[in-house]
Amino acid sequence: MNILIHEVVNIRKAIVEDSEAIAALLMLATGEVIYRFIGEVDYGKGKDFLLHFVKSVGNQYSFQNCYVAEEEGEIVATALMYDGAKLEELRKPVLEYIHQHYDANLIIENETQAGEFYVDSLGVATSQQGKGLGSTLLRFLTDEIVRKNGETLGLLVDRTNPGAKKLYLKLGFQRVGEKKLLGLSLEHLQMNKSQLR
Repeated sequence: MNILIHEVVNIRKAIVEDSEAIAALLMLATGEVIYRFIGEVDYGKGKDFLLHFVKSVGNQYSFQNCYVAEEEGEIVATALMYDGAKLEELRKPVLEYIHQHYDANLIIENETQAGEFYVDSLGVATSQQGKGLGSTLLRFLTDEIVRKNGETLGLLVDRTNPGAKKLYLKLGFQRVGEKKLLGLSLEHLQMNKSQLR
């Protein structure tokens, strides 16, 4: 389903041809986690790692789990989201790849669970930040997942990013707890139908 916002931004499900743009945008959103996966801070290697999975199917970073926002034919933002109940099966190929190529002993905590559709990452092009694209994407997901399907939408926010938390709370998300992920301390926020604004 496509949605037109302000007659310039089109949001749609991603296709495999979007993979390069998605990988770059996801690096903006989740680069720190990817660096922990590969054991070094190297943008090129991190992006290549992500691209390997974005263009593949059946994993948590797959284009199949992404929505993209286009402006004048250019992808300017992406949201990576999947059913929390499927985390284990979607993460399995990623974890196997990490264990094979990077760190055989890496253990990754569960960042989501059954009962929520999880917004894993939300990336907005640097040149487009501050223009409300992140909010637009989240409103779209809220409409699709919460309003139309009655499901719960969840996400994690880093304690060191109060601006993002403020945005999520303004959109109607509520804090439901805390999670640890690869040494990061994160707040768990959710939105369900009773919280819609």
